[in-house]
Amino acid sequence: MDKTTCCIVGGGPAGMMAGLLLARAGVEVTVLEKHPDFLRDFRGDTVHPSTIRLLDQLGLGAEFARLPQSALTTLRVYAGDRMVVAADFTRIPGRYRHIAMVPQWDFLDLLAGAAAAEPGFTLRMRSTVTGLIQESGTVVGVQYLDATGAADTLRADLVIACDGRDSVARESAGLRQRGEDVPMDMWFLRIPKAVDDRESGAVLTRFTSGNSAVAIDRGDYYQTGYIIGKGRDATLRAEHDVQWLRDQLGELFDWPTEALARIRSWDDVKLLEVTVGMLERWYVPGLLCIGDAAHTMSPVGGVGVNLAIQDAVAAARVLAQPLLDGTVTTTHLDKVQRRRMLPASFTQRSQRGEHDLLIAPALRGELTAAPLPLRVVDAMPPLAGLTAYLGGIGLRPEHAPDFARRPC
Repeated sequence: MDKTTCCIVGGGPAGMMAGLLLARAGVEVTVLEKHPDFLRDFRGDTVHPSTIRLLDQLGLGAEFARLPQSALTTLRVYAGDRMVVAADFTRIPGRYRHIAMVPQWDFLDLLAGAAAAEPGFTLRMRSTVTGLIQESGTVVGVQYLDATGAADTLRADLVIACDGRDSVARESAGLRQRGEDVPMDMWFLRIPKAVDDRESGAVLTRFTSGNSAVAIDRGDYYQTGYIIGKGRDATLRAEHDVQWLRDQLGELFDWPTEALARIRSWDDVKLLEVTVGMLERWYVPGLLCIGDAAHTMSPVGGVGVNLAIQDAVAAARVLAQPLLDGTVTTTHLDKVQRRRMLPASFTQRSQRGEHDLLIAPALRGELTAAPLPLRVVDAMPPLAGLTAYLGGIGLRPEHAPDFARRPC
């Protein structure tokens, strides 16, 4: 019978970090990831100061520094009628005063390589979880399709669901997020950079009446998220030729026609249906949800990845010894939720404020001037430092447990 101590569903940032930390504690860990590799577009590429500091504590700082990346030190937002400084990371305490823009696949490869050095760690790619194994009201493992497509099972003392906003493990356990109304969905697309484009590592943020987007410099192209009204995807595609989207983006960013022509058809435009939700209870006996599986975040601010990593650190700290002792109970799982509930709730509340302040008025065509709170932050630099701290460090930042630390 195939068995492990801890089965982690999903090899994203939360899953790989939890797997690495638990393996360093001596726990037998198996991570099941449905894709054959980590190479996927339109994933969160922002690594916040709290996470960079964590990598140092894990002895991975030097390797992380060698990854292709750029540094975002100041977040400037064009809102309504002006450019404002929304966050100044140079004002936060500590060694790392920037957000590192790193392709997520490189970041995950780094974590996977470090975890592979631990004897109790196993990563199974192309392993798609389809359901849970439950006995007497307790989750005791997972059902999955292996790399050949054959049905298989893996029993575990604990399953940690890190499989994102559409978590199969969460749904199989009968857990449902309490959803919130959001005003937006997003279209994701690539726009190649012009040869004379001098931006380097920039995050271009534009909110204007009826036309808003965020573009992240990814070296030779901009990873671009165009904001549309909630549920408007099919209608907009039916009403407009793709040239309309080219014109909208050209108006926002002044990109050359030849770059915009790379949007050949609507097939080049991918939809992200934005959802925001929170589980009332993050666990059932034998299963814990963390990251987006527990609290789905808006893409606003790019904080979802780092919040999920913080969840993983808290989970490893609380659960490592009970897993080693074979004594994990719902009391331990509840302790993880109670520790991480405040940061997750605060972040969602902040995102609601950004939706109400910027995105909803822009979508309604009513954003004619920069909102007062942004003008105040722009006029008072210490406030820009505070917003950077809340976004880059956050409430209750987690540190690496002693058992996982290594010299850098």
